[in-house]
Amino acid sequence: MKITKSFSFAFEGLKTAFRQEANFKVHVIISIIVIAAAVFLRFNPTELLILLLTVALVVILELVNTSLETIVNLVEPDIKEQAKIAKDVSAAAVLISAGVSIAVGLLLFAPKIIALVF
Repeated sequence: MKITKSFSFAFEGLKTAFRQEANFKVHVIISIIVIAAAVFLRFNPTELLILLLTVALVVILELVNTSLETIVNLVEPDIKEQAKIAKDVSAAAVLISAGVSIAVGLLLFAPKIIALVF
C-alpha cells in the first residue's frame, strides 16, 4: 500500500470524526483556541510542548473512544453489560485526560495571565 493512501485514510478518519462526533469537534475547537492563546502569550518551547502533548492526548483518546464505540455498536447493537462497560471505560479515559488537560492548562496559563494583568 502506498504511503499516500495510508495518509488519505487517516485524513478521511479525521474528517469523519469532525463531521459526526460533536465531542471531537469541541475538543478540536478548544485545542485551536488554547494553542493560539499560548502563542499569543509567548509560551516558551517547553511550555508549548507540554501543552501540545496534553492537547494531543485528549484528541487521540477521543478518536480511540469513537473507534471503540463504533466497533462495539457494530459487534453488539443490543445493549449488554459488557458492551456498556467497554464504552463507559473508554469515555472515562477521555474524561480523565480532559480533566488533566484543564489542570495542566491552569498551571501553564495562570502565571502568564497574572503577569499580563499585574
